[in-house]
Amino acid sequence: MRFTNTAAVAILTALPATLAQTFTDCNPTEKTCPKNVGLNSANFASDFASDPNAEDSWSKAAYTTITYDNQGAQFRIATKGQAPTIQSNFYFFFGRVDVTMKPAPGQGIISSIVLESDDLDEIDWEFLGGVDNEVQTNFFGKGDTSSYDRMIQYSVDSAQEVYHTYSLDWTAERLQWIIDGTVVRELKYTDSVALNGKVSTILTNYINITIH
Repeated sequence: MRFTNTAAVAILTALPATLAQTFTDCNPTEKTCPKNVGLNSANFASDFASDPNAEDSWSKAAYTTITYDNQGAQFRIATKGQAPTIQSNFYFFFGRVDVTMKPAPGQGIISSIVLESDDLDEIDWEFLGGVDNEVQTNFFGKGDTSSYDRMIQYSVDSAQEVYHTYSLDWTAERLQWIIDGTVVRELKYTDSVALNGKVSTILTNYINITIH
């Protein structure tokens, strides 16, 4: 798991459960790609509840409608098949990512926090809209979706009614999934499930995002 690629972060809803988000604008393992824009500071924060410029560092996918109030950003699905999504306009390398959010309720709706590199390494949190007290953690390497046996789910009290902070803390030696400051899962570079270092996504210094 020596890290040689960068990743962007995306917040999205309405996706199939426990599936990899296997898309990229340009895969550097297949062709020469343009250079990515990197995060140019040691820390970065977007607070959609209080900062009128919080949206400036994010790009919206098609059919993404977001409204704002003192609780934060609210993603809205108007018709079947829409997946409102925002993605960071920069890439980043190692560190800690925190997202404070309430996942969307509703059978068939999936709320996700996804970190993905251009060569389709991925780490994610996924929330089923029909389940209010669980979150799924998963990872994929190089877009390989031949196996879905790495998913582990954890309990979260009233996830759809109460804000919780979901974090990823990554070093060269290990990745941790964290809920409200408590480590619930750890993946080490030396773990066999990490495929001898072939599963790798790259994170950066620090991101603190408030999403509703």
